[in-house]
Parts: sequence; structure tokens; C-alpha cells
Amino acid sequence: MTGHIYTVLSPMAGVTDSSYRTICREMGADLTVTEMISAKAVTYGNKATYALCKISKEEHPVSLQIFGSEPDTMAEAVKILEDRTSFDMLDINMGCPMPKIVNNGEGSALMKDPELVGRIVAAVSSATAKPVTVKIRSGFDSAHINAPEIAYISQESGAHMVTVHGRTREQYYEGDADWDVIAAVKQRVRIRVIGNGDVKDIASAKAMMEQTGCDGVAVGRAARGNPWIFRQLSEGSGYTPSVEEKKAMMLRHLDMTVAEKGEYIGIREMRKHIGWYTAGMIGSAKLRVNINQAQSLMEMKDLIEGMSEHHGI
Repeated sequence: MTGHIYTVLSPMAGVTDSSYRTICREMGADLTVTEMISAKAVTYGNKATYALCKISKEEHPVSLQIFGSEPDTMAEAVKILEDRTSFDMLDINMGCPMPKIVNNGEGSALMKDPELVGRIVAAVSSATAKPVTVKIRSGFDSAHINAPEIAYISQESGAHMVTVHGRTREQYYEGDADWDVIAAVKQRVRIRVIGNGDVKDIASAKAMMEQTGCDGVAVGRAARGNPWIFRQLSEGSGYTPSVEEKKAMMLRHLDMTVAEKGEYIGIREMRKHIGWYTAGMIGSAKLRVNINQAQSLMEMKDLIEGMSEHHGI
């Protein structure tokens, strides 16, 4: 296949904040998605939750992702969010595997209750004029692979697009993603289907689209420390950034994060990002030790700027 691949930056807690979404958008991501936002916390007026809803004008188009299990609460949250922030699409999370989410009947636990899925999608769709999308997994466990059914119910309840992670909740992020499930969803629904799971480069993106017929790909873990993956997918190239480009990107990302969150929080949140940016590079282990001990913006900048070509992969 040839031509442009539609790409989505998957939501990742503690990773896809406004700064990183902006960077990935600039690198070529067609759509970015916010970190997962609790509908119940929104209705309670939680300030930390509202902070996650910050969207800059440079990010658009951006999808705001919410999670919950009560249709009325989720609809109320959407109305509040429309007054507080500017988003282009509204995504409902039905894929998060984390125990604290699942044990509340939220995230991927919703896939066990198709009737509730329909009521949630209908309630959210009625609360906003913006496109509503749904993020699901292949099923809750290997004995209940029901992504095609959940996708169809979502479509009939008002969803405009569905993203399918080809792993069960039982798998978390382990093992190979089942792309056949994505293909089955594509055959079942009329709405756009985005494939998710094991896309890490141009070859895997093309392979997924050819095998499943999906309309685009979502990239999650492969985008950590690697916003250039969206340039690769957009251009259909094997583009690889130089050490100098990586340094410049890390410094810019650092400045953006500190500007958004303040120096204390910003440098601490950047520690993991710099670990991802430099993974596999010569001398990266020592650099990460020093980065994790840095206590100020200038100290962290000096460490990044001190990298040279001998840190190359």
C-alpha cells in the first residue's frame, strides 16, 4: 500500500500531556488524545482533573478522553468540559486495564456489559454535537472476545469511530496483539476503525492496515521518547533523528513542560521522557542516573546539552 497513513497518538497517563501532544502533532500525528479523565471527578470539580483537560491551540485536532460507568454522570461531565476547554472529538475509554479502574466497573470492565456500553455511548452522544469515539480492547479475556459486538453497539448508539487495541484486558500489554480481531471489527461496522497494538514503525503500520483493512493506526508505547515515529508514518520513510535533533527536542520538551507545570514538577516529569528519548544510546544509563538526580532546570539542561555524538546509537 502507498499513500498517507492516518495516525493517532494514543492516550497514556503521565505521558500524553499538552506539551507532548503538541510535539507529536507537529511531527505529523493526525489526531492526539488527552490523558484519561474521570467523568466523576469532573462533576465533583476536582482541580487536578481539570488540569489534565488543558488543551493548547497548537494541538488541534485533539480528542478528549473520559472514563466512567454511569451514563448520566458521563453526559454531565461532557457538558461541563465543553464549557471549560476546547476539544474536537470526545473519546470514551473502554480499554484501560488497570485494576483500580476495572474494579470500579470502568475502562475495559465495560466490555463485560454490552447493554451499558450502548447506554453510555448514547448518553454521551446526546450531550455533545462533537464526534464521539470509543476505545476498546479485543475483549475482557480470551474467553470473551467481543470487540465486534461492542463496536457495533457503539456505532448504533452514536459513535463515529472506534479504536481497537488487539489485546484483552487479561493480557494488559503483554504478548502479541491480535490483528484479526481488528479486521473482524472493520468487517462488522460502517464507522471508521483505528487499529492499535504493536505498531512501532512504518513496516508494522503498513502490515496492520493491509491485514485488517483499518482506516488508520494508533501509536502508544512506540511514541514514548519517539515523536519522530509520526514523521516516519506521515512521510512513509525510515527517518531517524540525529543526536543533535534529539538534544534539541529534549530541551524544547523540557522547556514546554516546565512552562506548563512549573520547575519542580516539570523536571521530575521529564525524567522518564529523557529516559525514553535516550534509550539504547551509548552512555544513556549514566545519563539517566544523573538526570534522575537533577534538582533544577539548569542542571537538567546542562546534562542534555553535554551529550555529544559519541552518545549515538
